[in-house]
Amino acid sequence: MDHDLASRATSHIAHQLAGVGRLGVAFSGGVDSSVLLALAARALGADRVVAILGVSPSLAADERAAAHDVARQVGVPLAEVETHEGARAAYRANGPDRCFHCKDELFTRIDAAVAVAHGLDAIAYGENADDVRRTDRPGARAAAEHRVLTPLATAGLTKADVRAVARAFGLASADKPAAPCLASRIPHFSTVSPEKLSQVERAEAALRRLGFADLRVRHHGPVARLELPVDDLVRAAGDPLRSEVRAAVLAAGFRFVALDLAGIQSGAFTRDAS
Repeated sequence: MDHDLASRATSHIAHQLAGVGRLGVAFSGGVDSSVLLALAARALGADRVVAILGVSPSLAADERAAAHDVARQVGVPLAEVETHEGARAAYRANGPDRCFHCKDELFTRIDAAVAVAHGLDAIAYGENADDVRRTDRPGARAAAEHRVLTPLATAGLTKADVRAVARAFGLASADKPAAPCLASRIPHFSTVSPEKLSQVERAEAALRRLGFADLRVRHHGPVARLELPVDDLVRAAGDPLRSEVRAAVLAAGFRFVALDLAGIQSGAFTRDAS
């Protein structure tokens, strides 16, 4: 069934990209952009597709390395573009529209440099059909303003469909947990700074080394609020890991560590502020 879905998805994407000579895919290494990259490579040919990775303090080093791995697996070249969303006052202010300013910076940099350097006719990104129904995604407005294509959503592919296609293609990101940018860990209206982003990155990397694959470290000043899948909460709070979890987070510069009993809450800050 997954292979049938992958075949239909490839056909849909090929139809949408008809007439595109060279395509750039705004790429994070997550499952959505990975599947879009793989489908585009099959539809157009890998030599006509470029993965574009925005690099800034909001991108964790582990995520950057994983993105390169997936692009190599797909067989598509990856171009990095340095973004400077931190120079934008509206981004640092961290209102509910923060993602708009981040994505606007990314697509502006792509339009100004990468598209010309690589002779790209169009840019696409990995919005899926489930994303379209959400109201807490201000980055989608930036994509629309820059006329960025949304082939997955247009093809009606849901998140479950995207993961099924990823498994059919054998992509390393098929079962990768969602990994929003590091700035998403900072409550709205609390200033985004490189120091806070670094604290979150160091704490999350240390916790992954302890075996927690899916997590968020929310930055509440001196307090780190850990969101984990419910099944991991007991493990994190019990011996022998409890002291290691605490030490790992304190070493990142926090003074206190709290476990959120609600578990993982994707997009909680944006929904609460909407």
